[in-house]
Amino acid sequence: MTSQPEQRSTVARRALLGTALGGAAAAALPGTAHAEEPMESVPPAAAGGTRRPWRLRDTMTTDGAWAGFLRGQDLRWTRLPTRWYEGPFLGDGLLGSMIYQEPGANRIRFTVQHGRVQDHRPQFGSGWGTCRLPVGHLTLDPVGTVTAVDWRLSLLNAELTGTVTTTAGTLTLAALIHDEVLAVRATADGDERVVWTFHPEEAVSPRKISEAPPAGYTANPPWTTRTTSDGTEQVLQPLTGGGSTATAYRRTGDDLLLSVGHGFPSATAAETDSLRNLSRATSYGDLRRRHTRWWHAFYRKSFVSFPDQRLQSFHWIQLYKVASASRAGGPVMATCGPWLEPTPWPAVWWNLNVQLEYWLIHGSNHLELDALATTLRQSQEQLIANVPAAYRADSSGVGRSSDMFANRGVGQPGTGAETGDLTWALHNVWLSYRHSMDEALLRDTIYPVLRRAINYYLHFLTPGSDGRLHLPSTLSPEYPIVPPKDTNYDLALIRWGCRTLIESAELLGIDDELTPRWQEVLARLTPYPVDGNGFMIGADTPYAQSHRHYSHLLMVYPLYLVNWDQPESRELITKSVEHWHALTGAHRGYSYTGAASLYAMTGDGDTAIGYLKKFFDPTTRYPCQANTHYTEAGPVIETPLSASQSLHDMFCQSWGGVIRVFPAVPTAWADVTLHDFRTQGAFLVSAVRKAGTTRFIRIRSLAGEPLHLRHGLTGTLTVLLDDGTPARTRNLGEGTLAIDLPKGREVLVHSGSRPDLVIAPVAVGEPGPAWGLP
Repeated sequence: MTSQPEQRSTVARRALLGTALGGAAAAALPGTAHAEEPMESVPPAAAGGTRRPWRLRDTMTTDGAWAGFLRGQDLRWTRLPTRWYEGPFLGDGLLGSMIYQEPGANRIRFTVQHGRVQDHRPQFGSGWGTCRLPVGHLTLDPVGTVTAVDWRLSLLNAELTGTVTTTAGTLTLAALIHDEVLAVRATADGDERVVWTFHPEEAVSPRKISEAPPAGYTANPPWTTRTTSDGTEQVLQPLTGGGSTATAYRRTGDDLLLSVGHGFPSATAAETDSLRNLSRATSYGDLRRRHTRWWHAFYRKSFVSFPDQRLQSFHWIQLYKVASASRAGGPVMATCGPWLEPTPWPAVWWNLNVQLEYWLIHGSNHLELDALATTLRQSQEQLIANVPAAYRADSSGVGRSSDMFANRGVGQPGTGAETGDLTWALHNVWLSYRHSMDEALLRDTIYPVLRRAINYYLHFLTPGSDGRLHLPSTLSPEYPIVPPKDTNYDLALIRWGCRTLIESAELLGIDDELTPRWQEVLARLTPYPVDGNGFMIGADTPYAQSHRHYSHLLMVYPLYLVNWDQPESRELITKSVEHWHALTGAHRGYSYTGAASLYAMTGDGDTAIGYLKKFFDPTTRYPCQANTHYTEAGPVIETPLSASQSLHDMFCQSWGGVIRVFPAVPTAWADVTLHDFRTQGAFLVSAVRKAGTTRFIRIRSLAGEPLHLRHGLTGTLTVLLDDGTPARTRNLGEGTLAIDLPKGREVLVHSGSRPDLVIAPVAVGEPGPAWGLP
């Protein structure tokens, strides 16, 4: 197929990416209408023939409003946390610290870890050779025995404040991290005194808790210390594989400032960087002013409120967490974020973890946190080097786990290898494109990398006796049996990838020589293997034992290739999800968040919230922990973040080119407020639900994309542009309205008389304790 951009407008071509890829059944392009249903009526102008412009009254525009609301979401401690998953946590996307009792000692530990600090010996694999490496920890060493704490982690200010009471007196402290500097201010009363000690940690893989080093592995050299002319202390950690880490800290009065630098291959860059970071932070107060300015602007980009206090607080903590763990210019998150602890997973995991880590940044309107897109853009040469040499001319891939540079070889189909992880990661980047409509992201990252990722598959697709194309044995993450062929995980990704490439080429005006091949694959690729219980793992391999991943259901969620808008697919979806959860034992936290999102797609908010609450049930084997972090054999950051995405899926969905407002709100949540929730097509959605009924929807277009809205309203609709004039609309059926909304304009949709257009927190209907140890 030859692209003809002169015959199709950019908006119409972009619409293909929003509709065809999601498989929405009733999404029509502008200029079409469904004859079987009448046009939505639009009331005439207000009495007297004059237009009556409207606007929202946003109560969340002042520092005081945000301070009052977010204070109700803060974490609190009235007893000393003794484990990492109980304590406060701070971060700026690179440097991270968790605060809890020093194990077996009367001290308070502030861990010091950094997202760029890793080893550089790929010959020993991601678990040892390119793993994240520990840096060290600070301790606050009181004179007396700690008897109580009174701490608050302020989300608004991203700052820990409070007191430590001991048998000798009181310590008052405050702590934050900004611009790669950990800043702590502490004062003492009574017979207490402030004593800080930095403890360097051995630069060895945290995986040592679960296995011995590989053969031939040698330890990194020991650290050394030095004091600069201005009294700054430095710990210098050289690395056997090249590069080094440096930790610099100094104390001035009540303030202690600490920074970490890491450089590779340079042996001196880390030392310079750590000192430069400190030089930019003259005092706690100076750093705090810059720090709070960033965080106050961060929260104002979107707003959500609902009546379950415990879950509402959890959601806002996840936004704080993801902004503490990731920034677009930094490294992609490892499984533990920037808070390294002993773990068998001290690397980036590509077969589920990294995808779940970044989903919530889209709806919450925080694309500035997308380090995954940054990583794939910057690592294109490494992704080529990851495939076997015979395929590097046209293919790319990544293995199950890697360092922050995506350095990990990928196996071949036919060997039982896990091969689809790069394609799934690219779906996340495609979501960033769809939520921003940033054509440069599509052109420079998604299209070239996805083209090579799908090419890798194409080398191994072979026709069978049935005339269909089949894929030899690959692994469905992380099912213990390898199908002999046609693994559903890979078939779903191949279909999504080929569709995306065809539509992207047309959008970009590229006449790609591979387009006929992608079309052939879509026409001839074997159907998904299915049995009486629903989707199988792969050909001749039923889903027959409990499995924590939902890799065999990827075509349903999050790809939506098989979806609830297809009536013929509903029975298959239902029995597949039910059978997945009928076999218990191996389920983990993200098994529950995944089920919640799957049921949200079906519109069943009550079942969705039932599954989501299993993640918070302390009687389950792996529940959410006291500070909202999560652990299995070690820290795993993705599951709580994916729980926030499950909430997003209940409140607003935008797959298949259709925005669905309040599609699966639990019946117990009669009131919900959304403001500037970002959707595919680069729309900002504001909506209010009261007493179980949607009162109004306001949508702002940032890119001029086609707007198809499934509004959930009944009766005669009012659809007004921001100048008070009626918007042009078309009824597409299934409760979906097409609205002509130019770029930069807003539209208001409501039924009946005009409601109060107020954005405000909803009243708490289900009280709950604060997170932490209140």
